[in-house]
Amino acid sequence: MARYAVGLPNVGPFADARLLVDMAVAAEEQGWDGVFLWDHVLYHQADWPLMNSVVVASAIAARTSRIRLGVLMMALPRRRVQTVAREAVTLDTLSGGRLVFGAGIGSMDIEYAAFGEDPDLRSRGRRLDESLAQLTDLWSGQDVRMPSGERVRMLPTPVQRPRIPVWCAGRWPNRPGFRRSARWDGVVATFADAGRRVPVPVEEFAAAVKFVASERGSLDGFDVGLEGWTSPDNAPEVIAPYVAAGLTWWIEAMGWWRGEVDDAWQRILAGPPG
Repeated sequence: MARYAVGLPNVGPFADARLLVDMAVAAEEQGWDGVFLWDHVLYHQADWPLMNSVVVASAIAARTSRIRLGVLMMALPRRRVQTVAREAVTLDTLSGGRLVFGAGIGSMDIEYAAFGEDPDLRSRGRRLDESLAQLTDLWSGQDVRMPSGERVRMLPTPVQRPRIPVWCAGRWPNRPGFRRSARWDGVVATFADAGRRVPVPVEEFAAAVKFVASERGSLDGFDVGLEGWTSPDNAPEVIAPYVAAGLTWWIEAMGWWRGEVDDAWQRILAGPPG
């Protein structure tokens, strides 16, 4: 059975922390299963404001009691893993074990290059894999040898066992992100030629899911997320073919491309399918 989340940008007309928290609270009240935030420090429109996704997620965790929450996708290669480890455990504790940890290489080179970080995609991919391994080691509460040679131990451990679920991003038809996701707990599939304004063809989504299944050997216990947009009237018929192809999380993407902030409010308040 699929679950339904609201996806909230942290940029532009949605760059208002109180607005995002209020939307998340309303989503929980209206029966949505999750709320997921974007992660950017810069954006294509240079004059747009941005909100810090971790700070907003913390406020959402404190104001809600049931919904899953997280940042999709955190650009982990441009963050210090020890700080992220502390943030994630704090969020998981604050939320009572409701955090999903989303990780990716990031979609904008300038968010690396502008601050002196290497924007090369392969380099970012290597750093993502290294950081995820270190992150989950630090979550364990055991002694961990760091690249410096020092041994450290971080407590407390997450509420969730065996650990906070990790979802990775993939951009079809490129395979690396999907291979990476197959080693973890979920994937959020994006597509080179569809998604925001053009609906994702079901056959392309199915091909991406089939690829992950072949890499894993099974989709048991694995989450498959997809962002898209629906109206209250057409949501069941739009989402059903994706569910048949392996979808477990439909993320209703809010954003300026589908209307104003008031339109996002209306969709959230209308509730999830069913």
